[in-house]
Amino acid sequence: MEIARKFKSAFSTVPMLGWMLGILTGVLIEFYWGYDYISYYLGLPKIPVLFGTLIMLKEPMMIPGALGYDLAVYVVPVFLVAKLTSGLTNPLAALLEKLPLALSVLIHLVLFYGILHLWAGINDYRVLVIKLTMISIILTVSINVINGYQGEFSCSHPGFMALGAYVSSIITLVLFANDKIFGAPLLPPEYGPWFFPLALVAGGAAAALGSLAVAIPSFRTRGDYLAIISLAFMFIVKSAVENLHIIGGARGMGGQPDFAPLHVIFIWTILCIWIIHNFVTSIMGKALNTVRDDEAASESMTIKTRKTKMTAFMFGAFWAGVGGGLFAHVLAYINPGMFSINRLAEILAMVYFGGLNSIVGSIVGAVSINVLGEALRPLELFKWIIIPLILIFVMIFRPYGLISFTELNMKKLLRAKTGKGV
Repeated sequence: MEIARKFKSAFSTVPMLGWMLGILTGVLIEFYWGYDYISYYLGLPKIPVLFGTLIMLKEPMMIPGALGYDLAVYVVPVFLVAKLTSGLTNPLAALLEKLPLALSVLIHLVLFYGILHLWAGINDYRVLVIKLTMISIILTVSINVINGYQGEFSCSHPGFMALGAYVSSIITLVLFANDKIFGAPLLPPEYGPWFFPLALVAGGAAAALGSLAVAIPSFRTRGDYLAIISLAFMFIVKSAVENLHIIGGARGMGGQPDFAPLHVIFIWTILCIWIIHNFVTSIMGKALNTVRDDEAASESMTIKTRKTKMTAFMFGAFWAGVGGGLFAHVLAYINPGMFSINRLAEILAMVYFGGLNSIVGSIVGAVSINVLGEALRPLELFKWIIIPLILIFVMIFRPYGLISFTELNMKKLLRAKTGKGV
């Protein structure tokens, strides 16, 4: 413990800018020397895509090489550069503190995206993992509005996701793709990327309208009825899509245009986090917390509890629909089986693992479960024993998740670390 305390103290003066510079250095080392030199001399067949976890599980003899690669490319350069440049990055961070917070956040986000783009660009598999992880963040943050801030238990997110996926897919296929079901495109395909945000918003709107079918009967009552009705809604949507042969039925729908590159999904993820953060910290969000804690007391304080709950429910459903639209265009194929009870289990695992009532917790949960799922892929069925066991331990020791009831504080996160009050 003493060693850990000294280690933490030694790096407590490194600002966020310093850590990003360290990570950028590690990514550049991998980009220029990862394959030709470091992997080659460590006896690895290729650059490890997920920090060597896949190689280590597939071929245990490669464990020393994979660990050596992580140390040479990431651990040593990141910590060394972050510490050695703190004398430079702290004045820069102090300079950025004098700018408006929004501008400072934008500069950090651009730098972060540059690092992410460079790291993912080394391998197509990384691009897919990052895209699906960011979509999971949208789904987790949005369900946290309902299951966390609202204090209800909804199971309908896969249904909302399916509505968004199918509506946005139909729009882009009809307008911009030569499809065997819908025929020739109605508009020139080059207009597609510019109209794609409207298709996503339409998918989100369809999900929000669909959520009324759950919200209207559920919020007339109190108790566990929402869980039952929302679960039924998910199965109704899945069965309806399976029997609509005009949109592919059980075979699914494919051929969605590639309108969701990495930067588009990154922008939508940041927009989702920013808008939901503003929502849960607004007057409506505070009313939502009050309704969660004591509905009867809220009504006595003139809060319109039913209207508050329905607004939050539709808001969460909208973002699930947007996430579904992005999901469909990343995979360029969807079928009803993708929006079943398995998807619900994944989304709930992410939100309860990260933490309720916390946007930070939702992000941590989505990233952790996604990366863990991919890292344990070589174990096949055994990973579905390991991940639930981890969840059980988290629920025992942290009943509300790893990071619950924690709000984003960008000013504190990005400030210079002078060593005073850190």
